[in-house]
Amino acid sequence: MSRSGGPRNKPSRARYPQQANAQQKGAGRGRGALPTPPAGLDSVFGVHAVAALTERGEAPRELWFQAGAAEQRLNDLLAAARQAGTRLVEQPREVLDELAQGGSHQGVIAFCPPLAAHSEEELWHRLGGWPHAEPPLLLILDGVTDVHNFGACLRSADAAGAHGIVVAKDKAAPLNATVRKVACGAAEAVPVYRVTNLARAMAKLKESGVWITGTAGEAGSSLYDIDLTGPCALVMGAEGKGLRRLTREACDGLVTLPMAGSVSSLNVSVATGICLYEAVRQRRRTAAG
Repeated sequence: MSRSGGPRNKPSRARYPQQANAQQKGAGRGRGALPTPPAGLDSVFGVHAVAALTERGEAPRELWFQAGAAEQRLNDLLAAARQAGTRLVEQPREVLDELAQGGSHQGVIAFCPPLAAHSEEELWHRLGGWPHAEPPLLLILDGVTDVHNFGACLRSADAAGAHGIVVAKDKAAPLNATVRKVACGAAEAVPVYRVTNLARAMAKLKESGVWITGTAGEAGSSLYDIDLTGPCALVMGAEGKGLRRLTREACDGLVTLPMAGSVSSLNVSVATGICLYEAVRQRRRTAAG
């Protein structure tokens, strides 16, 4: 969280004149009325997710924060947002609870333009003029529709330094507020490419020199037996269903994670983290000579 936006002491009410507007909006709250979120903007909630917006230079248009004791805890975040030109509005906790619909907002909800996925054409353009010194490391998600799993996969991909996530336009989780909350800023940092046909896109990736490895419980090879130091993509299937048939057939090979305990499978986001960090381990070992 940025600490450069202003002093840490609690801001006076005079510094936030727009709070009077918030109080006017909520004047009918006793009759069941609730403030209306800004039209055309997505909500992003949670301290880390909101702080990531400001730190990346993508300041939200408007920010609602919880009245009372939470204001002091959020002081740095509020100061940074105010310096970036964000409109600040104080709201009672029940308003934020209603808007977050059960999500953990931690006393702050930001409103910003919707996060759009990158196009398939952008993926091919990026691969055609690869800008990084290290070879591509991509994550392909096949049928992962749960927003919490998608957000967690984004977070793992960002932490491992993956260069992008490829998903199908259909049967894939949206880049919504919950995904952005779970991803803790990774949704804004890791490119998500939506392709029309996943199997066809995988075939084109192979033509571009990317080795594609799918994960399957019944695979004969272990994750630790394959080389992930070159251009590669790891394919993860939906929990319970795994990879679809066409997706399996589009892979260069399938691997499994060793399972020593009584459980037969792992959460897809956990398995994603393990696979990505095996690639990180191999690449660092190779770079070290």
